[in-house]
Amino acid sequence: MSGAAQQADKGWSTRVAQLAALLVVFAVLWLASHITPNFQGPFGVIAAVGLLLLSGMLASDLLEVLGLPHLTGYIVAGVAAGPHVLHFVDHDTVEQLQVVNTLALSLIALAGGAELRIDLLKRCMRSLGWATLVHSTLGVLAMVLAFLAVARFLPFMAGLTAPAVVGVAILWGVMAISRSPSATLGIFAQLRPEGPVSRFSLAFVMSSDLVVVVLMTLALTLVRPLIDPLGAISLNDLTDLGREVLGSFSLGTTLGLVLAIYLRVLGGQLLIPLLAIGFGLTEGLHYLRFDPLLTFLVAGFVVENMTKQGPKLLHAVEQTGSVVFVVFFATAGAHLDLPLLRTLWPVALFLAATRALSAYAGHRLGARLAHDEPAVRDWGWSCLISQAGLTLGMSVLVAKAYPSFGEGFRALAIATVAINELVGPVLFKFALDRLGESQATRTLPQAEPVG
Repeated sequence: MSGAAQQADKGWSTRVAQLAALLVVFAVLWLASHITPNFQGPFGVIAAVGLLLLSGMLASDLLEVLGLPHLTGYIVAGVAAGPHVLHFVDHDTVEQLQVVNTLALSLIALAGGAELRIDLLKRCMRSLGWATLVHSTLGVLAMVLAFLAVARFLPFMAGLTAPAVVGVAILWGVMAISRSPSATLGIFAQLRPEGPVSRFSLAFVMSSDLVVVVLMTLALTLVRPLIDPLGAISLNDLTDLGREVLGSFSLGTTLGLVLAIYLRVLGGQLLIPLLAIGFGLTEGLHYLRFDPLLTFLVAGFVVENMTKQGPKLLHAVEQTGSVVFVVFFATAGAHLDLPLLRTLWPVALFLAATRALSAYAGHRLGARLAHDEPAVRDWGWSCLISQAGLTLGMSVLVAKAYPSFGEGFRALAIATVAINELVGPVLFKFALDRLGESQATRTLPQAEPVG
C-alpha cells in the first residue's frame, strides 16, 4: 500500500485509538515500575525494548498528522519515556540498550553502500566534488570562527592558552561538518523519494562520511602541538590512518563478495548473517582498529555495483531493520541529556544555528559552482542539518585524546546534536514533500524554485 493510501485509511477514529493505545502503554509501564521491585533489572531491559518499540511506532503515526517524519516520533517517544521525563527507562537501561546501536549502524552502513550506485555517483560527481570542497574548507572555517566567538562562555575552556583554544576550535569545526546517514536513510525508508534532491542527498551524505573521518583523524594529529606544548606531530598517526582506510576498504570488498555469494546460493535469508555482522564483526573490526562504518559501506557498495544481489541485500536489511531502527532512534531520544541541554542551550543553539546557516550558504555556493539544477540549488541543503552517531563518536575520540577538556567538549556536542537531531529530519522531509519527490506527493506538481 502506498503512503498516500495509508494516510487516507487513517481517519480521526484511528488517531484517537492510537493515542489511547499510547496512553495505555505508558500507564501499564508506570504501574509496573511501582509494583515490581526489580523492574529495572533484566526484566526492565526487555520491557524497555517493548516500550520504545510500541510507543515509537504509535507516536510516529500520531505526529504524522503534523507532517513530521516517523523518526521524529521515535525520538520524541524516547525522550518522553527516558530518564529525564517519565523515568520509564533509566540511565543504566539506556546504556545497556546501546548494543542496539551497533546493529543499527551496521545495517545503516550496508544499506547506504547498497544505495550508492555507480550511475548515481556519476550523475552527481560534479555536485559532490564542489559540495565536498566548499564544506570541507569554508564550512570548517565558519564553525571554527563560531566556536572561537563563544569559547569564553564555556567552563571547560577556562585556563587554556590561546593556541590551545584555536586547536579545540579546529576540532569542533571538523566535527561540525559531519552529517547523519541514519537520519537520511530513515527519511528514505519512510518516503521512498525519487528526484534530483533525493539523489544528491543520498550520494553526498553517504560519501561525505569518509571525508569527515579522514579530516578528523588528521585534525587530531595536527592540533596536538597547539593543545599540548610538549606534543608533536607523529608520522605514525598518518601511517595508521592510511592503514585504517586501506584495511577497511579491503575487508569491505571481501565482505561484500562473501555476502553476494551467500545471497546467490541461499537467497535472501540474511537475518543470522546480519546479526553476526552487526555484533561480532563490528567488535572484531574495532579490535583490528579498522572503521566498521567504512567497511560496511564498502561491502554494500560492492554487492550493489559488482554483483546482481543488491536488491536482495536491501530487502533483507529493510526486513531486519524495520524494528531495529525504531528502537535505535527511540533509544537516541532516551539518551538525550535534557538537564545538560538546559544548561548549555544558549551556546548549543548558537552553534547549531550557525552550522545551519553555514550549511545553507556553503551549499548554495557549491551548487552554483557546479551549475546544479534549481531544485538542488534551492533545497539540497535540507539534508545537511541532521547529526547523530558519527558526530557523537568523534566527540568520544576527542574526549579520549584530550581528557583535560574532552568531557566538556563531548557534553556540548551532545547538546548541539540534540537540536540538530530534532530539527534536521523535519526540514529534510518538508523539502522532499514540497518538491513532490516523496512517494506520497510524487503525483503532485513540483514546487517552483524559490531562488
